[in-house]
Amino acid sequence: MFSFVFPSRPAMNPRPRLLAWLLWPVLALCSTLAMAEAPAEATKALHLLDYIGADYPPTVREGRVVDDGEYREQQEFSSVLAELVKNLPAHAERDALEQGVQDLRTAIDQRQDGPTVAREARQLGARLAVAYEVSQAPIITPDPARGAALYAQNCSICHGDSGAGDGPAGLGLEPAPANLRDVARLDQLSLFDLYNTLGLGIEGTEMPSFADQLDERQRWDVAAYVASFSAAPQAAAGATTWNLADLARQTPAEVAASHSAEAVAAFRAQRAQPPQVKRGPAQLLEYTASTLDKSLAAYRDGDHDQAYDLSVAAYLEGFELVESSLDNIDAQVRKNTEKALMAYRQSLQDGLPVAQAEQRLSQAKVKLDAAAKLLGSDGLSWSLSYISGLLILLREGLEAILVLAAILAFLRNTGQQSAVRSVNVGWALALVAGFATWAVAAYLIDVGGAQRELLEGCTALFASVMVLWLGVWMHDRRHAAAWQDYIKSSLVGGGGRFGFALLAFFSVYRELFEVILFYETLWLQSGPAGHNAVLAGGATALVLLVGLAWVILRGSAKLPLALFFSINAALLCALSVVFAGHGIKALQEAGILGTRPVAFFEFDWLGIHADAYSLAAQALALSAIALLYGRSWLVERRRAAAS
Repeated sequence: MFSFVFPSRPAMNPRPRLLAWLLWPVLALCSTLAMAEAPAEATKALHLLDYIGADYPPTVREGRVVDDGEYREQQEFSSVLAELVKNLPAHAERDALEQGVQDLRTAIDQRQDGPTVAREARQLGARLAVAYEVSQAPIITPDPARGAALYAQNCSICHGDSGAGDGPAGLGLEPAPANLRDVARLDQLSLFDLYNTLGLGIEGTEMPSFADQLDERQRWDVAAYVASFSAAPQAAAGATTWNLADLARQTPAEVAASHSAEAVAAFRAQRAQPPQVKRGPAQLLEYTASTLDKSLAAYRDGDHDQAYDLSVAAYLEGFELVESSLDNIDAQVRKNTEKALMAYRQSLQDGLPVAQAEQRLSQAKVKLDAAAKLLGSDGLSWSLSYISGLLILLREGLEAILVLAAILAFLRNTGQQSAVRSVNVGWALALVAGFATWAVAAYLIDVGGAQRELLEGCTALFASVMVLWLGVWMHDRRHAAAWQDYIKSSLVGGGGRFGFALLAFFSVYRELFEVILFYETLWLQSGPAGHNAVLAGGATALVLLVGLAWVILRGSAKLPLALFFSINAALLCALSVVFAGHGIKALQEAGILGTRPVAFFEFDWLGIHADAYSLAAQALALSAIALLYGRSWLVERRRAAAS
């Protein structure tokens, strides 16, 4: 039996079998997130069939009841199952399903062998899932590496790091947490069963539903990781390869009925590490559309918070990951699709009537379809992979290069070599921190799209303030006399050096993590055939960025000091306005801020977006620039009058 719990929650008293957990949640309310589009009775019935198929076999052997209490429970469940199927919405298959349930009840009452009853339950569940469109497969290939981080956060406290049921919170529990390495037990469960267990809690205990903490993709990721406990990775390269749907729906026990022992071992290994299909744009956009449908279903049910959270996840975990590729084909389509998605999200936040939310969602899905047609379904071409690899690094690196080049040119032109070393340390540490953040997010903890955007937004706003400060600071010292006064004060020797290093750090760090994210996604979208193109594009961009930095440093050395200071000050102040716009947009994408579209032109590279919040932040930055420059002008006039 699983007991997925957060470390901060007390452990519960678990039952000895996994799907016994499902009884009371099934009989109460099934998580709407788990199966938002299927009738509630269908999802409950399917869970009960899964439970019977997994837990009936150990109760009867050769016509004799081995566990009397468990056997009576199976009879009770079959009775509840019959009532659920009877109450299903009208369908051509409903009469046949009712007869199938009656046959299953008869088999249980007659104490037929476990494998026979389990097979009947599974077959009946498959027919029910098809008839009532209960999806049993993930849209995006599960990633057990992501699942490992989530398992460590939420499950290891009871089940132990290795899944052996020896976690510290499990000590003294009766019965003890399940040994997830029990091959015989795990063979009775499909990947879909494991996924569903994560979306449900236990009635009357402190075991929560994880539907609010783990989104759909995360639950599939954890399910794949749990399946790895009973798998041998080296067996994956067997003679048979299963598709993703079969890996999710079937159990190793079912495979064993018609395949060799070697094939069963291969099935276990492949469901624990599903063959990585080329994660093309179609898969990501389908995830977006599917999650938006679930968002609307939650909104209809009155769960506005859940609906909004799902709309944010639909954007961040799907569409955002293909934005760069779409930009390189048709930037206007990308902008229109993004606006439509944000408009739907805002309708949820504003509490508009369901009909209006449906209308906005319909418009957004039309835009998604248009984007999908442009991108294709089989991944990116060689040329698009190259262009995407080039522009991602060039676009994200340009702002950081401009800030770094301006600071380094300024310090070198004024002979402050010690401060140059501080700046170099700052951006070098940013490289280390960026890759370290990516590694932690990929392998130690799970950092979702919202957290990424929140990090980017806060960093951008901080960088905006820092860059503005530096721009005004340079403006104030553009005259030789002011510079000489500054040299005498030796500010660069102390706090000034730290300020330059800090600015260098954040200027690079805010871009690097996003670059890594986009390259990681592009790597999957391009597939093995496009990997060389991605690398070639990145290498070309790196050469261009280095060349750009060299040109700026070389050219700035020949400028008069006053002109050089003025140009750098203007550049940095302009970047502060750009960063302010980018920062607000990132917070909006993370769902922290709402959106308020206005009639205004857009220019992404300058951070100008037709949104009231973003424009207000940039207006605030411009006002600060005007105020600080006005103060400098007054100080200069007073100094001139005094002299």
